Amino acid sequence: MTETTQTTDGAKNPATVRETTDAEFAADVLSPGPPVLVQFTAVWCGPCRQLKPVLAALAAEEADRLRVVEIDVDHNPATTARYGVLATPTLMVFRNGEPVKSLVGARPKRKLREELADVIG
Repeated sequence: MTETTQTTDGAKNPATVRETTDAEFAADVLSPGPPVLVQFTAVWCGPCRQLKPVLAALAAEEADRLRVVEIDVDHNPATTARYGVLATPTLMVFRNGEPVKSLVGARPKRKLREELADVIG
C-alpha cells in the first residue's frame, strides 16, 4: 500500500489516503478495524481529482474512526469487477469486511461527512 498525501494547498499531510491494489485489497480493506472508505478512481477522472483533497482532509480529521483508501480501476480490474463498480468516482464503505454503503460522484466535504455520519458516528 502506498500513501498519497496531498492537501488542497499541496502540502504534505500526516494522515493519508492510501493506495491499494487487487493483491493488497483484502489486507488493506477487509481486515478487522475501523470502517474503510474506498474510492474507486482513475487518473483520467476529473471528478476523482476534485475529490482527492476532500478525502485527504477527511482522512486527517477522522484518522481514529475511519481509514481512507483509493484503488485505480484501470490497474485493478478484479476488485473493480468484484464490487460491481461501473462509474468513477465510486465511494464504498466497508465494515467488518463487507460493503455497507456506496456513493457515486464527487461531492463537497460537508455533504460527504453528512452521508457518512451513520458510518463514522
